[in-house]
Amino acid sequence: MLNWLSQIGAITVANLRTIPERRGAAIAAAVGIAGVVAVLVGVLSIAEGFRRAMVVAGRDDVALVLRSGSDSEMTSGILGPDTRTIGDAPGLARDEHGPLASAELFVIINLPKRSTGTDANVPMRGVSPAAYAVRGNVKIVAGRTFAAGRNEIVAGAGAARQFAGLDLGSTLRIGNNDWTVVGIFTADGGVAESEIWTDARVLQPVYHRGDSYQAVYARLDSAGKFQAFSDSLTSNPALNVKVVRQSDYYAEQSTSITNFIKTIGVAVATLMALGALFGALNTMYSSVAARTKEIATLRALGFGSFPVIVSVLLESLVLALAGGVIGGAIAYFAFNGFQTSTINWQTFSQVAFAFKVTPQLLTRAIVWAAWIGLLGGLLPAIRAARIPIAAALRET
Repeated sequence: MLNWLSQIGAITVANLRTIPERRGAAIAAAVGIAGVVAVLVGVLSIAEGFRRAMVVAGRDDVALVLRSGSDSEMTSGILGPDTRTIGDAPGLARDEHGPLASAELFVIINLPKRSTGTDANVPMRGVSPAAYAVRGNVKIVAGRTFAAGRNEIVAGAGAARQFAGLDLGSTLRIGNNDWTVVGIFTADGGVAESEIWTDARVLQPVYHRGDSYQAVYARLDSAGKFQAFSDSLTSNPALNVKVVRQSDYYAEQSTSITNFIKTIGVAVATLMALGALFGALNTMYSSVAARTKEIATLRALGFGSFPVIVSVLLESLVLALAGGVIGGAIAYFAFNGFQTSTINWQTFSQVAFAFKVTPQLLTRAIVWAAWIGLLGGLLPAIRAARIPIAAALRET
């Protein structure tokens, strides 16, 4: 075993020392693999960023009450008296102002994107005074919050970056009314940053909603009180509602689009990986061909076939990992934190988010690079081990 290891080490070091002599082919192979890694990480960082925006938005101690049978706020409807009944349910957290429950409207408005000028569906949310306390992570970072009863709005930081007309102090025409942007808020990067907020009571008449809402966001005393809160509402014959955890609601909304993006990303990366694999094969075949006599000499001196195979695989692996690291670095500096928006298929509204290159994504991509290197070196390694010693030594 020790003899094998020493032979592998000796041959591998000799192989690596000759890489500069074959730098053209080696660089081509590494660049091909770097491209695969950069594309894979770049596309998957879109899915990860979108998923993170949804996960950050969801809390286990916040419940979302919707009309029974609805799958999103867009298709839900709850009457005003029912929202007050929900506010009296057991397990609901309270402060000095009353229950931490926010009856809310959710509508879609059109605003042009800053980057392209094309119109996009932007979510506008009418909220109750308890909305800030219910979510817990919404903070005004510029200006102030809207005043009750006025045509004033606050814009999420993501929406303000992506869509025109949401600068602090600007005025928007929504419905038949003019609205003033009086504040910008953040929500730890969550989906709320893609929204525009205003007083629900002001928004209701604009969309002819009367005394009705679409959902109630409720902060619970603790995550463990969810079942008691849910049972008290779903068993009430006067109500026709369903109750879900906010975290589960947003996780479900993120599933379809993240799976779609991941599928596309892996498919594209797989096609590129095939090209990189052929590049690695060509590089390693060239490496073996250039050292035919050297390998035969080592075999004649007593070096075994197995150390030769392993040494060629290790050389291919080193080139692949070098390409993987380069590709990962390119992806991180090019994509991580890049701000964009995409449509949420559940609500057909835009969600602003940032690409997220995580250590897990980089690790996954490096593993891809390693497999490309190993597969690309396997056949050349076997060929190197099968070189006829006598014939190779006679070559000039």
